[in-house]
Amino acid sequence: MPTKMNRRIILRARPNGVPRESDFAADEVPIPEPAEGQFLTRNLFLSIDAGFRQWMNEGAGDGYLQAMALGEPVMGLVLGEVVASRHPQYRVGDLVMGRTRWEEWSLADGSDYLAPVERAAGIDLSHHLGAIGPTGLTAYFGLRDIGRPQAGETVVVSTAAGAVGMIASQIAKIRGCRVVGLTSTEAKCRWLVDHLGLDAAIEYREPGVLAAGLDRHCPNGIDVYFDNVGGRVLESALERLATGARVVMCGALASYEGGDPVPGPTNLFKLVTQRATMRGFMVTDYVTEYPAAVAELAGWIASGQLRPVERMLDGIEQTPRAFCEMFRGENLGKLVVRLDAARGAA
Repeated sequence: MPTKMNRRIILRARPNGVPRESDFAADEVPIPEPAEGQFLTRNLFLSIDAGFRQWMNEGAGDGYLQAMALGEPVMGLVLGEVVASRHPQYRVGDLVMGRTRWEEWSLADGSDYLAPVERAAGIDLSHHLGAIGPTGLTAYFGLRDIGRPQAGETVVVSTAAGAVGMIASQIAKIRGCRVVGLTSTEAKCRWLVDHLGLDAAIEYREPGVLAAGLDRHCPNGIDVYFDNVGGRVLESALERLATGARVVMCGALASYEGGDPVPGPTNLFKLVTQRATMRGFMVTDYVTEYPAAVAELAGWIASGQLRPVERMLDGIEQTPRAFCEMFRGENLGKLVVRLDAARGAA
Protein backbone atom coordinates (compact mmCIF):
# COMPACT_ATOMS: atom_id res chain seq x y z
CA MET A 1 0.00 0.00 0.00
CA PRO A 2 1.51 3.38 -0.98
CA THR A 3 2.75 5.61 1.85
CA LYS A 4 0.63 8.72 2.34
CA MET A 5 2.62 11.85 1.58
CA ASN A 6 2.68 15.32 3.09
CA ARG A 7 2.83 18.07 0.48
CA ARG A 8 4.80 21.11 1.66
CA ILE A 9 6.05 24.50 0.40
CA ILE A 10 9.71 25.06 1.23
CA LEU A 11 11.87 28.18 1.22
CA ARG A 12 14.08 27.58 -1.80
CA ALA A 13 15.93 30.92 -1.77
CA ARG A 14 15.97 33.97 0.46
CA PRO A 15 13.89 36.68 -1.26
CA ASN A 16 15.73 39.75 -2.48
CA GLY A 17 13.26 42.56 -1.91
CA VAL A 18 9.76 41.70 -3.09
CA PRO A 19 9.36 37.89 -2.91
CA ARG A 20 8.98 35.92 -6.14
CA GLU A 21 7.31 32.56 -6.68
CA SER A 22 10.71 31.13 -7.65
CA ASP A 23 11.87 31.70 -4.05
CA PHE A 24 9.63 28.77 -3.06
CA ALA A 25 9.29 25.15 -4.13
CA ALA A 26 6.99 22.21 -3.44
CA ASP A 27 8.10 18.88 -2.06
CA GLU A 28 6.63 15.75 -0.48
CA VAL A 29 7.66 13.69 2.54
CA PRO A 30 5.90 10.85 4.35
CA ILE A 31 3.25 11.94 6.84
CA PRO A 32 4.88 11.71 10.29
CA GLU A 33 3.64 9.66 13.23
CA PRO A 34 3.24 11.42 16.60
CA ALA A 35 5.58 10.40 19.41
CA GLU A 36 4.71 10.64 23.09
CA GLY A 37 3.64 14.24 23.84
CA GLN A 38 2.89 15.02 20.19
CA PHE A 39 -0.17 15.17 17.94
CA LEU A 40 -0.80 15.24 14.19
CA THR A 41 -3.06 17.74 12.45
CA ARG A 42 -4.62 17.50 9.02
CA ASN A 43 -4.50 21.13 7.95
CA LEU A 44 -7.57 22.80 6.51
CA PHE A 45 -6.51 26.41 5.86
CA LEU A 46 -3.24 28.33 5.64
CA SER A 47 -3.12 32.01 6.59
CA ILE A 48 -1.09 34.28 4.30
CA ASP A 49 0.56 36.98 6.43
CA ALA A 50 3.03 39.65 5.35
CA GLY A 51 4.75 39.69 8.73
CA PHE A 52 6.44 36.34 8.10
CA ARG A 53 8.44 37.90 5.26
CA GLN A 54 10.95 39.39 7.74
CA TRP A 55 11.92 35.94 9.06
CA MET A 56 12.86 34.82 5.53
CA ASN A 57 15.94 37.06 5.65
CA GLU A 58 19.38 35.77 6.57
CA GLY A 59 20.09 36.25 10.28
CA ALA A 60 16.55 37.48 10.94
CA GLY A 61 16.27 35.95 14.41
CA ASP A 62 15.05 38.68 16.74
CA GLY A 63 14.44 36.94 20.04
CA TYR A 64 10.82 36.30 19.12
CA LEU A 65 11.27 33.95 16.15
CA GLN A 66 14.33 32.58 14.38
CA ALA A 67 15.10 33.01 10.69
CA MET A 68 13.56 30.33 8.47
CA ALA A 69 15.97 27.70 7.20
CA LEU A 70 16.51 27.18 3.48
CA GLY A 71 15.10 23.89 2.24
CA GLU A 72 12.59 23.71 5.07
CA PRO A 73 8.83 24.42 5.00
CA VAL A 74 7.85 28.05 5.31
CA MET A 75 6.59 29.09 8.73
CA GLY A 76 2.99 30.22 8.91
CA LEU A 77 -0.34 30.15 10.69
CA VAL A 78 -2.55 27.14 10.14
CA LEU A 79 -6.03 25.92 11.08
CA GLY A 80 -6.20 22.15 11.33
CA GLU A 81 -7.94 19.13 12.80
CA VAL A 82 -6.22 16.72 15.18
CA VAL A 83 -6.25 13.26 13.55
CA ALA A 84 -3.85 11.39 15.86
CA SER A 85 -2.69 12.28 19.34
CA ARG A 86 -0.35 11.13 22.07
CA HIS A 87 -0.75 14.40 23.92
CA PRO A 88 -3.08 14.59 26.96
CA GLN A 89 -4.48 18.03 26.06
CA TYR A 90 -5.24 17.42 22.38
CA ARG A 91 -7.89 14.93 21.31
CA VAL A 92 -8.70 13.46 17.92
CA GLY A 93 -11.32 15.69 16.30
CA ASP A 94 -10.18 18.89 18.01
CA LEU A 95 -9.78 21.96 15.81
CA VAL A 96 -6.58 23.90 16.52
CA MET A 97 -5.06 27.10 15.21
CA GLY A 98 -1.47 28.23 15.56
CA ARG A 99 1.98 28.67 14.08
CA THR A 100 3.27 25.67 12.20
CA ARG A 101 4.32 25.46 8.54
CA TRP A 102 3.04 25.60 4.97
CA GLU A 103 2.15 21.91 4.72
CA GLU A 104 -0.89 19.67 4.57
CA TRP A 105 -0.09 17.73 7.75
CA SER A 106 1.71 19.09 10.83
CA LEU A 107 3.33 17.37 13.78
CA ALA A 108 3.15 19.48 16.93
CA ASP A 109 3.57 19.34 20.68
CA GLY A 110 1.44 22.37 21.61
CA SER A 111 4.38 24.73 22.14
CA ASP A 112 3.88 26.83 19.00
CA TYR A 113 0.80 28.70 20.21
CA LEU A 114 -1.53 26.01 18.91
CA ALA A 115 -4.81 26.73 20.64
CA PRO A 116 -8.18 24.95 20.50
CA VAL A 117 -10.79 26.51 18.24
CA GLU A 118 -14.49 26.49 19.01
CA ARG A 119 -16.74 26.82 15.99
CA ALA A 120 -18.67 30.10 16.06
CA ALA A 121 -22.27 29.84 14.88
CA GLY A 122 -22.81 31.51 11.52
CA ILE A 123 -19.09 32.24 11.02
CA ASP A 124 -17.04 30.65 8.23
CA LEU A 125 -14.41 28.31 9.61
CA SER A 126 -11.65 30.15 7.72
CA HIS A 127 -12.44 33.34 9.65
CA HIS A 128 -10.75 31.72 12.66
CA LEU A 129 -7.52 32.70 10.87
CA GLY A 130 -8.88 36.11 9.89
CA ALA A 131 -11.58 38.27 11.40
CA ILE A 132 -11.97 36.24 14.61
CA GLY A 133 -8.45 34.80 14.54
CA PRO A 134 -4.95 36.30 14.89
CA THR A 135 -5.76 38.99 12.31
CA GLY A 136 -8.88 40.29 14.02
CA LEU A 137 -7.46 39.81 17.50
CA THR A 138 -4.39 41.87 16.58
CA ALA A 139 -6.60 44.78 15.51
CA TYR A 140 -8.87 44.32 18.53
CA PHE A 141 -6.23 44.32 21.26
CA GLY A 142 -4.05 46.97 19.60
CA LEU A 143 -6.94 49.39 19.52
CA ARG A 144 -8.43 48.42 22.87
CA ASP A 145 -5.27 48.62 24.98
CA ILE A 146 -3.03 51.08 23.13
CA GLY A 147 -5.20 53.14 20.77
CA ARG A 148 -8.13 53.48 23.18
CA PRO A 149 -10.29 55.28 20.56
CA GLN A 150 -13.05 57.52 21.85
CA ALA A 151 -16.19 58.54 19.95
CA GLY A 152 -15.55 61.60 17.81
CA GLU A 153 -11.78 61.12 17.61
CA THR A 154 -9.83 60.85 14.35
CA VAL A 155 -8.22 57.45 13.77
CA VAL A 156 -5.75 56.85 10.93
CA VAL A 157 -4.92 53.27 9.88
CA SER A 158 -2.12 52.37 7.46
CA THR A 159 -2.54 49.46 5.00
CA ALA A 160 -6.23 49.86 5.73
CA ALA A 161 -7.22 47.53 2.88
CA GLY A 162 -5.07 44.74 4.30
CA ALA A 163 -6.07 41.97 6.67
CA VAL A 164 -5.38 43.70 9.99
CA GLY A 165 -6.01 47.22 8.73
CA MET A 166 -9.52 46.57 7.48
CA ILE A 167 -10.54 45.11 10.87
CA ALA A 168 -8.89 47.93 12.83
CA SER A 169 -10.64 50.50 10.63
CA GLN A 170 -14.05 48.93 11.15
CA ILE A 171 -13.58 48.57 14.92
CA ALA A 172 -12.73 52.27 15.10
CA LYS A 173 -15.95 53.03 13.20
CA ILE A 174 -17.90 50.83 15.63
CA ARG A 175 -16.40 52.93 18.43
CA GLY A 176 -17.85 56.06 16.83
CA CYS A 177 -14.62 57.49 15.43
CA ARG A 178 -13.84 59.32 12.22
CA VAL A 179 -11.58 56.91 10.31
CA VAL A 180 -9.05 57.71 7.59
CA GLY A 181 -7.42 54.78 5.80
CA LEU A 182 -4.03 54.77 4.09
CA THR A 183 -3.58 52.35 1.19
CA SER A 184 -1.53 51.78 -1.95
CA THR A 185 -3.86 52.65 -4.85
CA GLU A 186 -6.71 54.96 -5.73
CA ALA A 187 -8.91 51.95 -6.47
CA LYS A 188 -8.37 50.69 -2.93
CA CYS A 189 -9.13 54.17 -1.60
CA ARG A 190 -12.52 54.06 -3.30
CA TRP A 191 -13.14 50.54 -1.97
CA LEU A 192 -12.40 51.59 1.60
CA VAL A 193 -14.89 54.44 1.46
CA ASP A 194 -17.61 52.79 -0.64
CA HIS A 195 -17.41 49.24 0.73
CA LEU A 196 -16.16 49.53 4.30
CA GLY A 197 -17.63 52.94 5.05
CA LEU A 198 -14.46 54.80 6.02
CA ASP A 199 -14.74 58.56 6.13
CA ALA A 200 -11.74 59.08 3.84
CA ALA A 201 -8.83 57.19 2.29
CA ILE A 202 -5.42 58.35 1.06
CA GLU A 203 -2.94 56.78 -1.36
CA TYR A 204 0.30 56.75 0.61
CA ARG A 205 3.03 55.75 -1.86
CA GLU A 206 3.69 59.34 -2.97
CA PRO A 207 4.96 61.45 -0.04
CA GLY A 208 3.37 64.65 -1.33
CA VAL A 209 -0.02 62.98 -1.82
CA LEU A 210 0.14 61.46 1.67
CA ALA A 211 1.06 64.74 3.36
CA ALA A 212 -1.62 66.71 1.53
CA GLY A 213 -4.23 64.06 2.24
CA LEU A 214 -3.48 63.95 5.96
CA ASP A 215 -3.60 67.74 6.17
CA ARG A 216 -6.95 67.75 4.40
CA HIS A 217 -8.65 64.88 6.22
CA CYS A 218 -7.14 65.36 9.69
CA PRO A 219 -7.39 69.18 10.16
CA ASN A 220 -7.38 68.84 13.96
CA GLY A 221 -4.62 66.24 14.04
CA ILE A 222 -4.54 62.47 14.49
CA ASP A 223 -5.81 61.12 17.81
CA VAL A 224 -4.97 57.45 17.13
CA TYR A 225 -2.55 56.15 14.52
CA PHE A 226 -2.58 52.38 13.89
CA ASP A 227 0.72 51.70 12.14
CA ASN A 228 1.39 48.69 9.91
CA VAL A 229 4.10 50.27 7.74
CA GLY A 230 6.76 52.26 9.61
CA GLY A 231 9.34 54.38 7.79
CA ARG A 232 8.30 57.63 6.14
CA VAL A 233 4.58 56.82 6.46
CA LEU A 234 4.97 56.69 10.22
CA GLU A 235 7.02 59.90 10.10
CA SER A 236 4.25 61.69 8.19
CA ALA A 237 1.64 60.58 10.74
CA LEU A 238 3.81 61.63 13.71
CA GLU A 239 4.10 65.09 12.22
CA ARG A 240 0.33 65.50 12.53
CA LEU A 241 -0.40 64.04 15.96
CA ALA A 242 -3.00 65.72 18.15
CA THR A 243 -2.23 66.44 21.78
CA GLY A 244 -2.50 63.22 23.78
CA ALA A 245 -2.38 61.00 20.68
CA ARG A 246 -1.76 57.26 20.88
CA VAL A 247 0.33 55.43 18.28
CA VAL A 248 -0.21 51.66 17.95
CA MET A 249 2.91 49.94 16.60
CA CYS A 250 1.58 46.79 14.94
CA GLY A 251 3.70 46.11 11.84
CA ALA A 252 6.54 47.47 9.73
CA LEU A 253 5.80 46.53 6.13
CA ALA A 254 8.38 49.02 4.85
CA SER A 255 11.22 47.02 6.41
CA TYR A 256 10.09 43.43 5.79
CA GLU A 257 11.85 43.08 2.45
CA GLY A 258 15.38 43.30 3.87
CA GLY A 259 18.21 45.12 2.11
CA ASP A 260 19.24 48.56 3.29
CA PRO A 261 17.65 49.69 6.56
CA VAL A 262 14.52 51.76 6.05
CA PRO A 263 15.07 55.32 7.32
CA GLY A 264 13.30 55.71 10.63
CA PRO A 265 11.23 58.69 11.71
CA THR A 266 13.32 61.79 12.33
CA ASN A 267 10.59 63.53 14.29
CA LEU A 268 10.12 61.39 17.40
CA PHE A 269 10.27 64.57 19.50
CA LYS A 270 6.66 65.04 18.37
CA LEU A 271 5.79 62.47 21.01
CA VAL A 272 7.13 64.88 23.60
CA THR A 273 5.56 68.08 22.33
CA GLN A 274 2.18 66.40 21.76
CA ARG A 275 2.29 64.42 25.03
CA ALA A 276 1.71 61.35 22.89
CA THR A 277 2.46 57.67 23.48
CA MET A 278 3.79 55.03 21.07
CA ARG A 279 3.78 51.35 22.00
CA GLY A 280 4.22 48.00 20.33
CA PHE A 281 2.61 44.68 21.19
CA MET A 282 2.21 41.05 20.11
CA VAL A 283 -1.19 39.39 19.90
CA THR A 284 0.19 36.41 21.85
CA ASP A 285 0.40 38.70 24.89
CA TYR A 286 -3.37 38.21 25.21
CA VAL A 287 -3.85 34.44 24.87
CA THR A 288 -5.97 34.18 28.03
CA GLU A 289 -8.32 36.88 26.69
CA TYR A 290 -8.93 35.31 23.28
CA PRO A 291 -12.36 33.73 24.04
CA ALA A 292 -13.98 36.98 25.19
CA ALA A 293 -12.50 38.93 22.29
CA VAL A 294 -13.57 36.30 19.75
CA ALA A 295 -17.10 36.44 21.15
CA GLU A 296 -17.26 40.22 20.71
CA LEU A 297 -15.82 40.11 17.19
CA ALA A 298 -18.25 37.34 16.21
CA GLY A 299 -21.12 39.40 17.62
CA TRP A 300 -20.16 42.37 15.46
CA ILE A 301 -20.06 40.12 12.39
CA ALA A 302 -23.47 38.66 13.22
CA SER A 303 -24.95 42.16 13.61
CA GLY A 304 -23.44 43.38 10.35
CA GLN A 305 -21.23 45.99 12.05
CA LEU A 306 -18.05 44.16 11.04
CA ARG A 307 -17.61 42.89 7.49
CA PRO A 308 -14.91 40.25 7.03
CA VAL A 309 -13.33 40.45 3.59
CA GLU A 310 -11.50 37.33 2.49
CA ARG A 311 -9.88 36.06 -0.68
CA MET A 312 -9.63 32.29 -0.89
CA LEU A 313 -7.31 30.29 -3.14
CA ASP A 314 -7.56 26.50 -3.42
CA GLY A 315 -4.65 24.08 -3.05
CA ILE A 316 -1.31 24.29 -1.28
CA GLU A 317 0.39 24.91 -4.62
CA GLN A 318 -1.27 28.36 -4.65
CA THR A 319 0.48 29.48 -1.45
CA PRO A 320 3.60 31.08 -3.06
CA ARG A 321 1.41 32.93 -5.55
CA ALA A 322 -0.84 34.26 -2.79
CA PHE A 323 2.11 35.40 -0.69
CA CYS A 324 3.79 37.20 -3.60
CA GLU A 325 0.55 38.90 -4.67
CA MET A 326 0.31 40.48 -1.23
CA PHE A 327 3.65 42.24 -1.68
CA ARG A 328 2.66 43.45 -5.12
CA GLY A 329 -0.33 45.18 -3.53
CA GLU A 330 -2.88 43.06 -5.37
CA ASN A 331 -4.97 41.86 -2.43
CA LEU A 332 -7.93 43.23 -0.53
CA GLY A 333 -8.55 41.95 2.98
CA LYS A 334 -7.47 38.56 4.28
CA LEU A 335 -5.71 36.02 2.06
CA VAL A 336 -6.32 32.36 2.87
CA VAL A 337 -5.36 29.14 1.09
CA ARG A 338 -7.90 26.33 1.42
CA LEU A 339 -6.27 22.91 1.45
CA ASP A 340 -7.80 19.78 -0.03
CA ALA A 341 -8.88 18.50 3.40
CA ALA A 342 -11.09 21.58 3.91
CA ARG A 343 -13.27 21.15 0.85
CA GLY A 344 -16.72 20.50 2.19
CA ALA A 345 -15.58 20.92 5.82
CA ALA A 346 -16.08 24.68 6.16
